[in-house]
Amino acid sequence: MLPLYSYEDLFSFANSVFLKIGCNDEDAITATQTLLSADLRGVDSHGIARLIGYVRLWENKRVNAKPNISIIHQTPSTAVVDADRALGLVSAPYAMNLAIQKAASVGTGWVSVQNSNHFGIAGYHALLAVQEDMIGIAMTNASALVAPTYANERMLGTNPIAVAVPAGQYPPFVADFATTTASNGKLEILQRINEDCPSGWLQDADGMPTQNAAALKEGGALLPLGGDKVHGSHKGYMLGSIVDIFSAILSGANYGPWVPPFPTYIPMPQNMPGKGIGHFFGAMRIDAFRPAMDFKKDMDQWINRFKEAKTTSGHKEVIIPGEPEKQMEEERIKNGIPLLQPVIEDLTQLAQKFSLQVPPSM
Repeated sequence: MLPLYSYEDLFSFANSVFLKIGCNDEDAITATQTLLSADLRGVDSHGIARLIGYVRLWENKRVNAKPNISIIHQTPSTAVVDADRALGLVSAPYAMNLAIQKAASVGTGWVSVQNSNHFGIAGYHALLAVQEDMIGIAMTNASALVAPTYANERMLGTNPIAVAVPAGQYPPFVADFATTTASNGKLEILQRINEDCPSGWLQDADGMPTQNAAALKEGGALLPLGGDKVHGSHKGYMLGSIVDIFSAILSGANYGPWVPPFPTYIPMPQNMPGKGIGHFFGAMRIDAFRPAMDFKKDMDQWINRFKEAKTTSGHKEVIIPGEPEKQMEEERIKNGIPLLQPVIEDLTQLAQKFSLQVPPSM
């Protein structure tokens, strides 16, 4: 059984690390909240396990801990934000809140971001809109690890999409998914525990299917959602392309194979056409379409009916998107967050680097 750590102790540690690299108090808190939302929701690949990666980006001068985030173009309902190489954990909430402000004024708000970095889990940002009785949309492009259908070259990132929709008596509907069969983070977890991956996740350097979780390090590529053409990989390829276009070509960020990699040991692409990583956010005020109370009542009925649907053998009920993550959040706030030994070792290394105390296990 993995050791458990309290949310409060991990929050204090991560917040201290962000302060140590130069973030101001507000940005450190924002970055920590964004980062640990992944651990709470069970997306362990994007939470505290990534903290050392953000520090390495800062050490390599790819992250600006004291950014001047600015709006470089806007209309009443749209904006383009230059993140000034900020942590995506900071620039993404800024941009999402800007989209929410615009939606509050004119019904909908749409914000694209250039010159940013990895922004954590997309679902966290989309959920910010739900608090204001709005539908939230968040997406980001990422470094090229994915081979499009029929390709034997990495051209796209895992390029996640999140949509969060408020309900009434039920928790929000939250669809948060990579446009690949599996996220790179899940692959990293398998590598840490030395296990193979399921079929349909990867192809090797020759373009052949493989279950070797280390295939990316050997010249292979992740596969689009669907895995192969027969199972709809062309649809995953299209979804990933949409995210790339909305996040980067619309904002002026890098796109396709030119997106900067998260690991600092991977060389930066040559002749990059844009600035940093790109994100895209949307907020839609429910009452710009119909009364919010009526909408949420119907969302409750929608959710309830799906939960009552007949199930296949061995399954108790249909799962509503966002439901497992909400349950996980409640459990981990109460009982703690499990950490793999390699993650604990990374936190120990950070503690030594910044003269901090390693978070104690529960």
